Amino acid sequence: MTWQSPIAPGISWYQDSLGARPQFPAMDGSRTVDVAVIGGGFTGLQAAYNLAKAGVSVVLIEGYRVGDGASGRNGGQFGTGQRAWPDDLEKDIGFERSKALFDIAEHAKHYVLDFAREHDIDMEFLPGQLNVLHKKSYEKDYRKSVEAMTSRYEYSHVSFMEKAETAERLGSDHYHFGVRDTGTGHIHPLKLIVGLAKAAKAAGAQIFEMTPAKSIRQAGGKTLIETSSGTITADRVLIATNAHIGNLEPVTAAHVMPIRSFIGATVPLDDFPTIIPGKEAIADSRFVVRYFRKTLDNRLLFGGREAYTADSPRDISKHIRKQIAEIYPALNNIEMTHAWGGSVGITLNRQPFVREVMPGVMSIGGYSGHGVMLSNYCGKLYADMVVAKDKALEQFSSLDVPSFPGGTTLRAPLLFLALSWYALRDRF
Repeated sequence: MTWQSPIAPGISWYQDSLGARPQFPAMDGSRTVDVAVIGGGFTGLQAAYNLAKAGVSVVLIEGYRVGDGASGRNGGQFGTGQRAWPDDLEKDIGFERSKALFDIAEHAKHYVLDFAREHDIDMEFLPGQLNVLHKKSYEKDYRKSVEAMTSRYEYSHVSFMEKAETAERLGSDHYHFGVRDTGTGHIHPLKLIVGLAKAAKAAGAQIFEMTPAKSIRQAGGKTLIETSSGTITADRVLIATNAHIGNLEPVTAAHVMPIRSFIGATVPLDDFPTIIPGKEAIADSRFVVRYFRKTLDNRLLFGGREAYTADSPRDISKHIRKQIAEIYPALNNIEMTHAWGGSVGITLNRQPFVREVMPGVMSIGGYSGHGVMLSNYCGKLYADMVVAKDKALEQFSSLDVPSFPGGTTLRAPLLFLALSWYALRDRF
């Protein structure tokens, strides 16, 4: 029977193309460990894997199925650097810190690729990404960013695309210009999640699904996590729930806001060879980003409709197909085989939220749509901090990530108003 996640609408193409999906048992009884991890996405599983490999006793609990959150349902795009262009980030934190964060992102990219090779995970990596401009007025800024990346940030894989090249590589004249990045790519994220979970279990991590954390409290120098089937007592805890923090921990909830994002998959586009002939991933310059890519079997995966509430549309494919047709009119009536959604954790300034929220309790999330590489690497860096007192994670924990205004009552309505305003600006 096909698994339908209670926290995410629709059955993803990733799930249907995966084949047998491994299951882990629910926790039965209490546990005492060195480290407890809450959340079975990229961050939590990488932390569990690297901790267990180093001989640290670790339990990971997931409220539903491993990969049910954004890690297993996202657009699969790596990107390069942080969420913002490095020269834009530099305006806020200075060149030295911006360069350090850019370098960390490059380490993250190579780490994920090396991890997949080491563990023989066929995550269907395809190279290349195009960032395309939906407004001519952005040309100057994008040219400037390309120049900064190639010179001061020593990244030689990007080039600015004029109108003709953009149209040829995209198979559409919908966008004005673009930036080509040959140093990155895109993946099948659920295949990576499954391979990662298997590696973590083989390393000795205890993984339990269908075991939601009910509460966290501290007593006697330990942290206690209550579940419906027992208590986990740990010296350290990693909260890696991202958009699904709920009411578990208030500091994280004040800084990481869930928004809904939706993706559709078409039938294979064998009759449309000019559409993304190089199979690169695409992301456009809208604030409400449209992101799409070709799969190995020639489907178009297209994401773009966001909802700033916990609600989901009744017909996801209808909205996605409309956006596809704006870029590719020939696909106006293309058959959509899958349409799904999920919650993305965002922060106010789109920088990752990494903070000790209680003594010995670290929370990591809020990747703001740029988490495929960063979430994996942050999980590894957390383990490095625990095992070897490595300080690389401080590059993120020292960032000034403000809380959302409005408190628990007004936070979501204010976010809806603000992001709806930015979405309106995308049209003009």
